[in-house]
Amino acid sequence: MVHAPEKAVQDRHTDDAAGPRAAWWRTAAPLGLLSLLPIAVFVYAAWNARLVRTGGDDWCFLPVAHHGGLSAMVGKFYLHDNGRIVNALLVWAYARFGEAGQQWFAPVTGALVLGLLWAFTVAVLRAARLRAPRGVPLLVASMVTALFLFGSPNTYKTFYWPAASVSHTLPPVFACAMAVPVLLATTRRGRVLALGAVVLAGVSLGLLSEETSVVTATVLGCALLISGRVFPEARRRFLRLCCAAGIASIVIGTLILYTSPGAQRRRERKHASTMFTPDSLLGALHGFAEISATLLTTWWYLGAVVVGVVLGVMSPGLMSRASLTKRHVPVLLAGICALLVAGYVCTVITYPVFKHHVATSTRLWNDYLLLYLLLLVYVGALAGHAARGRVRRTAPVLAAGGVLYAVVCVALAVSLAGLGSTMQSHARDWDRQDRWMSGQAAAGAQVLPYKRLPQSKMTEPFRHGGKAKWPAACIARYYGVQHIKQAHELP
Repeated sequence: MVHAPEKAVQDRHTDDAAGPRAAWWRTAAPLGLLSLLPIAVFVYAAWNARLVRTGGDDWCFLPVAHHGGLSAMVGKFYLHDNGRIVNALLVWAYARFGEAGQQWFAPVTGALVLGLLWAFTVAVLRAARLRAPRGVPLLVASMVTALFLFGSPNTYKTFYWPAASVSHTLPPVFACAMAVPVLLATTRRGRVLALGAVVLAGVSLGLLSEETSVVTATVLGCALLISGRVFPEARRRFLRLCCAAGIASIVIGTLILYTSPGAQRRRERKHASTMFTPDSLLGALHGFAEISATLLTTWWYLGAVVVGVVLGVMSPGLMSRASLTKRHVPVLLAGICALLVAGYVCTVITYPVFKHHVATSTRLWNDYLLLYLLLLVYVGALAGHAARGRVRRTAPVLAAGGVLYAVVCVALAVSLAGLGSTMQSHARDWDRQDRWMSGQAAAGAQVLPYKRLPQSKMTEPFRHGGKAKWPAACIARYYGVQHIKQAHELP
């Protein structure tokens, strides 16, 4: 009898401890299981990377990396190709390992994309002071990663082909990562380091991708315009300084690139002077309209809205009526304007090179596709929070979202399975021809027949009835012979 009160207190403490555990299993555990679906899709895609073979620009990169090293690669880009010095560093990082580097590129960079987007999601939620359950950031990041890497009409060029990924897939993710130290900086030293990171990242971005630089500078400019309404007053000055520093550093990097000999040669070679002619501007507008229609009608991008809904439903305090008008509507409108303006400018930049094919060269979309996906997540979060306040039970909403989430993941996996089948057939033929050509070159042959082996619209020599030769000279250099000629059958 004396110990009864102590037992009651002990039982109450046990119940209190069990409560958080039960809540964890009801929220974080199911979210973690859902996150495994896109991660499983990524693992399957990474396994198929063993089937990647040399093609396109990599025919030209590999001999330079093998014989000349980093200095030769930087000289090639800065003096002859396009002026993208950081692009040259990244290409050298995988090309120096030859075929193995190409095959490991997709798994390594895919994991990097997931990690950076996860960190970005965590930083945004902390900066917004949202109390989301532990599994939500990974859920959001894994789905956005899967859609960004595998939702394209040409996943091979987006994810597997290193030359395209370095120029158009990784730069937007690096731009998101640039915001992480800014959002997490709380001390004076942290703010100084974050500002330095922004400047370094901005210059590097300017020397890596002209199109992503346009998108990032546009977003930062829009953020400055609405900063008085959306930035917290205590951090407003610092955030404005970071936005201005980001824009300035991107401009500096872009100017270094623009004045390089390689960029000048590229503009002359690709007739960039026609960029602002009426025909080019109208053609770019038509191309961007086609791209926009494709993005808006690609149903599995609804997966980004779904994870946004889950985020909104499970994050109390996201929105009130006052904050909707004061903060969220300006952010949404600014984001849409940035997407439209930057997307069209990117199309204008690339139109002289690709002409009407700009609407079907899907790797070019990636420079602003990530912004589109993040806006879809934001729209879903607003819708989810609105549903949280209007429905009696949120479980049916979450269940429906989970089902659609799973359906999207299955659709992406089916698409990857079809691509994996074609990659396996291509790798088998490529290996057969490679063994024969390597053997002939070792025996002293100087002219070798080569059969075109196109994969996912990769550039191969002897297109257009044999008239288009590129990259035939690079293939000959790869095998150490003088010329290659067109063959119609495998050896």
